[in-house]
This record gives sequence, C-alpha cells and structure tokens, in this order.
Amino acid sequence: MTGLDMETGIDMGAPAPLDATALLRELKSWSEQGWLRHLDQSFAAFLHELDADAPVPLLLAAALLAHLEGRGHSCLALDELLGPPRRADDAVVGLQAISGADALLGWAPAPMARLRTLLDGQSRQPLAWLALLRASPLVALDDGSEEVASADGPPPLVLRGGKLFLRRYWRHERQVAAQVLQRCANPAPVDEAGARLWLDRLFPPATEPAAEPAGVDWQKLACAVALRARYAVITGGPGTGKTYTAARLLALLFATDAAPQRLRVALAAPTGKAAARLKQSISDALQELQPRLADSLELGELVTRIGPARTLHSLLGARPGTRKFQADAAHPLELDVLIVDEASMIHLEMMSALLNALPAQARLILLGDKDQLASVEAGAVLGELCRGAEFGRYRPDTAAYALAVAGQVLPPEMVSGGPALAQQTVMLRTSRRFGGPIGQLALAVNAGDLSAASALLKAAPGGAVEWIELSNAGPVVPLAVLGRHGAEGGYGAYLALLQQRPMAPDVEEFEAWVMTVLTAFERFRLLCAVHEGPWGTVALNAAIERALDARGLLKKRGEWYAGRPVMVTRNDHGVGVFNGDIGIVLAPVSASGALRAWFLDGKNVRSVGVSRLAHVETAFALTVHKSQGSEFEHTVLVLPQEPSRVLARELVYTGITRARSAFTLVSGRRAAFADALARRTRRSSGLLELLDPEGEST
Repeated sequence: MTGLDMETGIDMGAPAPLDATALLRELKSWSEQGWLRHLDQSFAAFLHELDADAPVPLLLAAALLAHLEGRGHSCLALDELLGPPRRADDAVVGLQAISGADALLGWAPAPMARLRTLLDGQSRQPLAWLALLRASPLVALDDGSEEVASADGPPPLVLRGGKLFLRRYWRHERQVAAQVLQRCANPAPVDEAGARLWLDRLFPPATEPAAEPAGVDWQKLACAVALRARYAVITGGPGTGKTYTAARLLALLFATDAAPQRLRVALAAPTGKAAARLKQSISDALQELQPRLADSLELGELVTRIGPARTLHSLLGARPGTRKFQADAAHPLELDVLIVDEASMIHLEMMSALLNALPAQARLILLGDKDQLASVEAGAVLGELCRGAEFGRYRPDTAAYALAVAGQVLPPEMVSGGPALAQQTVMLRTSRRFGGPIGQLALAVNAGDLSAASALLKAAPGGAVEWIELSNAGPVVPLAVLGRHGAEGGYGAYLALLQQRPMAPDVEEFEAWVMTVLTAFERFRLLCAVHEGPWGTVALNAAIERALDARGLLKKRGEWYAGRPVMVTRNDHGVGVFNGDIGIVLAPVSASGALRAWFLDGKNVRSVGVSRLAHVETAFALTVHKSQGSEFEHTVLVLPQEPSRVLARELVYTGITRARSAFTLVSGRRAAFADALARRTRRSSGLLELLDPEGEST
C-alpha cells in the first residue's frame, strides 16, 4: 500500500515501524538533503552507540532536539511535536491550521511530509513516548530534587515533565533560574527618605504644565526599583530612554552609597559596537546631568571610574578553544554594579555564565527591548524574564514602595499578586524619538496589525517610511548607492568623502578625515532577512561591490581594497576586535604602508592591519540579527521573494527600529510582509516554568 503526499506529490509509502538502524539511515539521508545538520543525525547515532537498545522514538527525538538547539530552542516539547493540528497564531485570520510539528520545526513540505510518515509509524501519544524516555538509561529524570540538579555526568539527556533537554541546556536553565530567584529574594536595603530626595533632584517635574494629567514617570520608577534590587530589568523600545535612565540610576547609587569612592561599576554589552554606544550614552548623560546637581555630587569621578564598556566575552575573560571563562563562581567578578545593554542578544549559556560570575551582593541591571529578535544561539532569556511586563503585575507592597520612594502612583490595573520577577522589572513606555511614522509603524508591526502597517508604508511615497515592491533584486543596488526620494544619500555620502582624502596629511588630520568617513558610513544600512539567494547578504554585497567598481567609486582588486566596509564576525582579543565591530578599509597615511581597517572607538578611531583580520565579512548588506545594537539615519530592510521560516514579526520590528529618520521596506513578494507579521518567533524553553512555577506570568 502506498500513500501520495498531497502537498509534495511524493509517494511516501505506507507507514511502517522502523528499527533503529533503518531510522539512522533515514536521518543520514535527511542530513544529505540539508533537512538536518550532520551534527543532528550524528548525535542520534552516538546515542545508539551508547545504547544499542535505544528505542526509535528516543533516537528521533534526540535528532530533532539537536536540530532545534541549532535553531535557538533549548528543549523539545513532546506535546508540541506530537500534538493535534492547531493555529500558529489565532490573531491572524485565514491562516491555515498546522500541526504542532509544523509550527515547531517550520520545515518545507517535503521533509515535513517525511517526518509525518515516521511519526505515523510510531505511537502519536505523548504518554507513550514519555514512558520510553523515562525507561531509557540515556535519560535522567528531573523531579526538582537537588541530587538531579547537581548531577554532572551522563546520561546526556534530561527529561522534565514533557520536555526533553540536552544536559548542557538543562543545566544552564537551572542555573539562570536559581540565580535570578535568589537575587529577587535578597533585596538591597534602601533609605527611602534619602532616596526620595535624590530621585526628585534627578527627575525634576516639568517646568511647563502638561495639557493632560501626568501619568507614571516610568524612568523614575525604574531607578527606584533597581535601587533595591540585586537584579533588575529595564525594558522598552527605541527612544524610551533606557540608557538615560541607567545613567541616573548610577548617579542615584553613587549618591546613596555609604562609601561611593569604593563603588565598582562596569558596563557591558554582547557586541563591541553596542558596548561602545552604551559607554558614550552613559558618559554623555552623566555630563549633562552634572550642572543640575551643582557641587553636591561629582559625577566626573564616577565617569572616570567606570572605565571603558566591554563585551561580555571580554568582561568574563573568554578562554580560546573552550566555552569556559576565567570569571566564574569560584573566581567572581570584582564589581558592585553591572549594567548590560542589548540584553535581548544574550543567549542562555552566556546568561548562565554571567550570573554565576557575579558576586552575591552585586547589582545586575539588564537593559533591552523585549520585542526585538532573540539571540542567535539557544534561548530567548530577556523575553522570558520580561514576560507580561506591559501589564505591570506589581504587588501591593511594590506599589507602596513606588509611592514612598519615587512618588509614583501605579495604575490600579497594574497592581495584583504578580510573580517575583515582575517586582524587578519596569517597562518604559514613552518614546521620545519614535513619535512619528517610524514609531507608529514599529507599534503596528509589533501588534501584528497588517492593515495599519501597510497603510503607513503606502501613505505618502517619499516620506519617512515607504514600501517598494520589486520583481527582482536588481534595483536594490541603486537604492543602496543613492538612497530614495525623501531619503537621499545611501552609501554615496561616505563614498564621496573617500574621494576627498587630504593630501600629505599629518596623523591628526588623517584621523579626523577617517572619523568623517566612518560617521558617514554609519548613517545608512541595507539589512537582509537571509544570507543566501538573490535577496540575501552574500548576493547583494557582491552586486553592490560590482556597481561601485563600475562607477569608479571603488577599485575592487581582490579581497581587500580601499573603501571596503567590513564587519568582524569573531572576537579576537589579541588583535583587539570583537564580534559586531564595523570598520572601513583605507589606504595608509604614508604611501609605503599597507591597507588598514579603521574602527570607531568612542570619540576616537583605531586601526588594524588587514592581514591580522582573519574573521570579517563585507558589510554593505547585513542580516537584521547582526544589526542589533546599531542605529542608522536611513535603514532599508529587504524581504526575500522566497518563503522563509526566518520571516517573523520580531525580525521586521527589529529592522524598523534600527532607523532614526527614514525606513524603506523592499519586498520581492507582496505576501512576504504579511507572512512575517503573521508569525511570531517561538522558542521552546523550560526557563519560565522554573522562574514562575505558579504560572503567574502567563
């Protein structure tokens, strides 16, 4: 008996039980066709070597678990894999019902049909799979006991409830949850009267009466909450003042500490660029604040003591060739306050390492936009830590503290019996930069409102936001070079400056010119959803290079050439460059020198010989993921013509919020934008269950 798959037209054959050997052959063929990574099927084969009696469901689940880890999930939820058909997003009208496995994996029709055939050859009951997993020596059972939580050796898999984990990620989730909950339960003492005086000075009332009654000052509230917290999250969209608030929090901590001269403060971010922006923003905000405080608080001393912001890898002391860091629980960081920006980019393993390396009495303040793309690696930690932040869910004692220390009356609907996490979290809600079309578009996209978002994009061609539909990717190149009506420039601005290189300059004059070139390049960026294909970064970078060469704006003669923009893709502490750093390759000051790549370093520039840059890529076009932590005057977001599982609401929102003055959406398929807004990024995880066992965050 045969079965014809209606989606693909492939004769899939009748469902038939497989033995382990046949399954491994099947998985190998999947990896050869690119449906699985070689690592995924090899992991299943490794488990079969450990236990020749391992049942087929366990080996299949293990291969899918490894595959999901590569897609950012930290576990495999069996009820989602085996569950009945359901809608991916009930808010989207007309979306076809899809099975749990489809929603979880997002595979193309052919591999999805083959997976269904395999699943149909087994019991589709989660309880039957759970019984097999529990009985296997390859699986440890997590019943919440300390003995299980502290086990270090085999078995390689861990089962908690209906979720299967790779041991490493199970351990990371346990460590993150334990550290966060311990910090929530151990607040710092606060002199409420003294704190109120300082907060009133740091956040004076508006000099002009508002047209409407003032609401909650969320920035002031965030400082009050973080003052008593060993762990706090300040979240909010672009322009809501996260770093502005963090600067005032530092001033508050400095003013209220019993020994401020000994206060050890550090700033960090996942990438070098984000770290540099954080340091500059904090320093500028503190310097602007100083005149208001007169002589009562010397913030210059605080700015000097903070030192440069660092990447998380640098802060923790990355060890080449290993996943471990020099700083850990046995060798904690020597600091009292750590502020980390762009926390949405922090993956589960990094968050675990960071929390383990923090002294118990140190304060950790995480800044980030919970609605942005999650980290490339496994985990969506900030999103889980901020789950439901828009609803407040503050307890009555938190509301009383907010009134006493910050003078803020919380809305009654935001006061309830919320979880411990909510008492440490404040969402900033007023954007001082995104009040116009870009901000409205970001809000519509975040809400999944296709009608409102489309209307904004098509309202006024040549305005702050615009939608350009193309039948092929060719016209993207002149858009990148020249910009568009209402947002002229593109990369033309920095290219024009390249032609204005000073003649026989001294070092100071040369570096001043370099600064103008780098600053001009940072005003525009082309962002892509994907790497491959005609609408991806690889093809568009090559096309832009060819076009600029043909116009005589660049002279591409090999890999390295003057004017090439590059992004560093791997930390290199020896060279002093870090993942995410963007520079421009330029000819040296003297005619006898070699090409060097120049990078912004705060208000200065620095350079590295190109022969020392082993891990870089051309940066005319970047993926949206790699643009996080950056802002540009004009951002162009390119959505591919081919359907892609990476198209999701968070990706479009993140692309939009990279733009300060102008945003252009380019799509090769009208439905691509609708597809993206209809899909939310979903990552399987067990972290929230550990952080909020009573389910108060849902």
